[in-house]
Amino acid sequence: MLNAIPKTAPFLMRFVYQHVFPEVDKEINYWKQRATQIPDKDLREQALASISSKKFHCQGGAVYSILAKSNWQTALRFIVAYQTISDYLDNLCDRSTSLDPEDFRMLHYSMEDALSPNNPTRNYYCYRDEQEDGDYLKDLVLTCQSTLSAITYYPQIKDYLLKLEQLYSDLQVHKHVKEDEREKRLETWFNTYKQGFPNLTWYEFSACSGSTLGIFCIVSYALEQDVEKTFVDEIFKSYFPYMQGLHILLDYYIDQKEDIEEGDLNFCTYYKNKDHMKKRLLYFMEQTKLHVKNLPNKQFHEMVHSGLVGLYLADNKVKEITGNKEVTRALLKKGGLRSFFFHLNVKLYNRLKKG
Repeated sequence: MLNAIPKTAPFLMRFVYQHVFPEVDKEINYWKQRATQIPDKDLREQALASISSKKFHCQGGAVYSILAKSNWQTALRFIVAYQTISDYLDNLCDRSTSLDPEDFRMLHYSMEDALSPNNPTRNYYCYRDEQEDGDYLKDLVLTCQSTLSAITYYPQIKDYLLKLEQLYSDLQVHKHVKEDEREKRLETWFNTYKQGFPNLTWYEFSACSGSTLGIFCIVSYALEQDVEKTFVDEIFKSYFPYMQGLHILLDYYIDQKEDIEEGDLNFCTYYKNKDHMKKRLLYFMEQTKLHVKNLPNKQFHEMVHSGLVGLYLADNKVKEITGNKEVTRALLKKGGLRSFFFHLNVKLYNRLKKG
């Protein structure tokens, strides 16, 4: 039973290690078992690969389940299912047998349906050769729908969830098309939002759209308490663009070498040089801290902010990045003691898990 939201890093990490991560393992193991039963070989391989290589996305997102207090397990089930859809579709699009934006759009309707309890499921694979997934994607969608259908205040959160999902899905469609088309599509897309975000470039706005944290935050709060639109609006503005942008820029930062090798688009490569990237990452850290300071449970959101920095910079992939020490040092220094705490904690946890 969780009756209070942690206000200190040691309390947060203790609950995460003792309860959240083991529960994430249970949920992931269930979906992994389901994935092994997918009839189509290509779909099965991508589903299993996404679970294997992106498990930490579910672990990080599941921290938000704490905001649901006594309903944290329900929130966690939703978070793992929704993040599993996200990671699975990312793999399908990255390693796609097609470069058809219509195909990518159809696949991502599953993320919209997952947030819309009254929506019927559809054939999300209708524009591709691979079809038979044994209802894997459909059941992920239904799992999310069942959680949201039980939320009394769902009408108050619906528009915000779908707005974040629309940004996410638009990004995924535009970034996975033919290589010579994706930048132009993303720039044109950004131009429709540019006036509202004058301090961002097209590639930074794209990064801000690629996170699921705002959705997890809103759903977890709504599972625990009555939420009014003004409250949800405050969360939305606190998380988009800067908290979500920091999240995804850090994700792209550690994936630079891998993305170059695979020919995948990486937003960190658009900075002029390493110093420019470092300055902008520090700017996102500053803005994130500024935008979450007025939220309820301020300490929790500040810990997530610090935790993102510590978590990503503790990844072994950081060692493969040229000039990583200077960037790592600057970001950890900016994040303060809490970022150092999470950084060392995650490194130790990863080492113990391997051992």
